[in-house]
Amino acid sequence: MSSISKYFSGLFIGIGSLLGGMAVTWKELWTKKVTQQYPENRGTLVISDRFRAELTMPHDENNEHACTACGICEMNCPNGTITVNSKIIETEDGKKKKILDSYIWDMGMCTFCNLCVLTCPSSAIKFDNTYENAVFTRSKLVQQLNHEGSKLREKKKEVKPVDPNAPAASPVKAPVAAPAAKTDTPAVEVKAPVAAPEVKAETPVVEVKAPVIAPEVKSEAPIAAVLAAVKESKTETAEPDDAPKAPEAKAETTEI
Repeated sequence: MSSISKYFSGLFIGIGSLLGGMAVTWKELWTKKVTQQYPENRGTLVISDRFRAELTMPHDENNEHACTACGICEMNCPNGTITVNSKIIETEDGKKKKILDSYIWDMGMCTFCNLCVLTCPSSAIKFDNTYENAVFTRSKLVQQLNHEGSKLREKKKEVKPVDPNAPAASPVKAPVAAPAAKTDTPAVEVKAPVAAPEVKAETPVVEVKAPVIAPEVKSEAPIAAVLAAVKESKTETAEPDDAPKAPEAKAETTEI
């Protein structure tokens, strides 16, 4: 019985939620519309100014633009949707100058990242919020942004306006140089300094004498007297004939 009761209770709960949802739908069917009904409200539709829909190159009343054909936007485009064609002309001064020939933009490949607008040094391009760009052929998505016969807008030098109420500037007079004052100072003769005579220092001459070597002293004692004294000493110490005789000492005389 418990399973049957659970089945019917779940069935009635599902039917109740279905009827509640249908009641909300029936109520909203007769309420006022709150969504934008395009294209019925085309005349009153408000698009944000920040909406990026179409890349444009503004021109003034003289058909002049600010693009210098530098190519920075073309280099920064991630998809290669921009092609800048330039040409070289000769000015009145005889100088060569690069100008824009054609600026091609392919809307079908553009990601609307706004990098080209941010990196443009002269603010020559911008995105408009023109949202109706649907076409039947892809070739119509390729557009030339610069107009025929357009040219670069020359920079004008700003001239400051003159205030008529400002007082006129008085002419500035050049300062007059004062005459040089003469002073009666006695002339002083300046003599060049005389160089003092050179003093020569006389150093005493010291005579150095070589040391005198004493002459060699020779003894003049007779050699014969020395020999006689030796013989006498031998005779006094003589031994018997049987005893061996000591070898005779020879006296050596040295010359002193």
